[in-house]
Amino acid sequence: MLRRLTVKNYAIIRELDMGFGDGFTVITGETGAGKSILLGALGLALGERADTSVLLSQDEKCIVEADFNVRGYELEALFDDNGLDYDDELILRREITPAGKSRAFINDTPVTLNVMKELGTRLIDVHSQHQTLLLGNSMFQLRVIDAYAGAASLSGEYRNAWARYLRARHAYDDVAGDAERERADFDYYSHQLEELLAARLTAGEQEALEQEQERLTNAGEIKEALTAVTTALSGDGSSVLSLLRTVRNRLAKISDWLPEAAALERRIDAQLIDLNDISYEAEKLNSNTADDPGRLEQVTARLDTIWSLMQKHRCRDLSELLSRQEQIADRVSMSAGVDERITDLKKSADEAYAVVTELAGRLSAARREAVSAFTREITAMLKKLGMPHARFETDLIPLELPGPSGVEKAEFMFSANRQVEPEELSRCASGGELSRVMLCLKSVLASSSGLPAIIFDEIDSGVSGEVASMVGDILEDMGRSMQVINITHLPQVASRGTLHYHVYKEESDHSTITRVRLLNNVERVQEIARLLSGSTVTEAAVNNARELLGNK
Repeated sequence: MLRRLTVKNYAIIRELDMGFGDGFTVITGETGAGKSILLGALGLALGERADTSVLLSQDEKCIVEADFNVRGYELEALFDDNGLDYDDELILRREITPAGKSRAFINDTPVTLNVMKELGTRLIDVHSQHQTLLLGNSMFQLRVIDAYAGAASLSGEYRNAWARYLRARHAYDDVAGDAERERADFDYYSHQLEELLAARLTAGEQEALEQEQERLTNAGEIKEALTAVTTALSGDGSSVLSLLRTVRNRLAKISDWLPEAAALERRIDAQLIDLNDISYEAEKLNSNTADDPGRLEQVTARLDTIWSLMQKHRCRDLSELLSRQEQIADRVSMSAGVDERITDLKKSADEAYAVVTELAGRLSAARREAVSAFTREITAMLKKLGMPHARFETDLIPLELPGPSGVEKAEFMFSANRQVEPEELSRCASGGELSRVMLCLKSVLASSSGLPAIIFDEIDSGVSGEVASMVGDILEDMGRSMQVINITHLPQVASRGTLHYHVYKEESDHSTITRVRLLNNVERVQEIARLLSGSTVTEAAVNNARELLGNK
């Protein structure tokens, strides 16, 4: 349940701290005092979006904290799913900075708004004044019936199954719709792959072939140059090696007389070794170089094949062409299995649909079994709320195919007059009648909702007198099974609260600030008397207020 709400720098609230207890809490105050602003502040802590317009002072950040005790509400799995440490004492904190930055925390751990909102929906039901619009929504109506029938978990299981079926069906439709294109792609890419595989391309092949082509094309000049080198180095006559041997012999003759000549001789010997090796290598290269027009033709043809494939596939080099070959092979592999994938996806979609159908049948049976008792209970409560001739009916209309909520849609039918046949609720009921219907729905669902708390924003609007007393009875009775907080203008309702808060405005020279005060017994008498008689509190109103509080 909600234990405490603290607010700083929100709208016209500078700072407040409200504590809440078990049972039924009421909040009263003048119109415009800021009662509904409290719900706006609480909404921030429950994950609603906001901007800097909510800041009272643009120089400070807005902080809203809502403290809950969540023991026994089986929220551990939700915490685990979102990587949060569970604790029975839960603090939801929201901060809005002057720069517009929003931060959300659960027990001081930063979280996304989606996580905060998901948790908030499991903690408290905030009934705003416009929520009666939901009474015309078939999905909402079905969820009400499901909760009454004790089938809320089955309904959630069905929605999950429906979502899985939609994903499976969309996957099948996407692949099946593209099947013809996939088959055409298979033929196209298979031909390309066959051509590439037939070429037997290897990495580095292009560079080696281009070098070989250069050698073969210039084989004559290469041999002529190498012959000239070997002739100059070791040919007959005055070759380089012959001359160097002569130089070495001359230096050897004088080395005994001139030590420096011995050093020169050794250097000449080293040069002779290198030049002999050069001459040998040049002669070997010469013998290995052949003018082979046949081989040149083969190399040129091979390069033409590579260049043609590179141009066809718009590749800059052989490496890129080989990568393209791998891509085409993957595409062929994927396209080749299209029929098998269609079969598998169709099977998955059919299996998912079978689960949907089975769950829909169970859900429909639970709804139809519960709808009579549900209708009778709502009708009985409406009669207690000042509509003795009210008739409330629930039509479950079968659908041709399962949908997001099952195999039927719901319509709440209503008539407040004996002579008028029930019509669709949202079209025929007044605002006050809609509020009373919603109160009845919330009441019968209080024990089955599984929520720790519910907040009503003037759910009792449009009623007075004895009906107002009955509204108070219902809210007080709901407070026996869950925490109920109600913003009200009715003294008959306000007198039923276990705790009573008064919201008021405090005027100063520069600003108007909303404040909240927990009333003691004496103050409660005065506040309820004010609700009875208006701004001028009479002695009769005070006595009436004491009587109402005495009957609490």
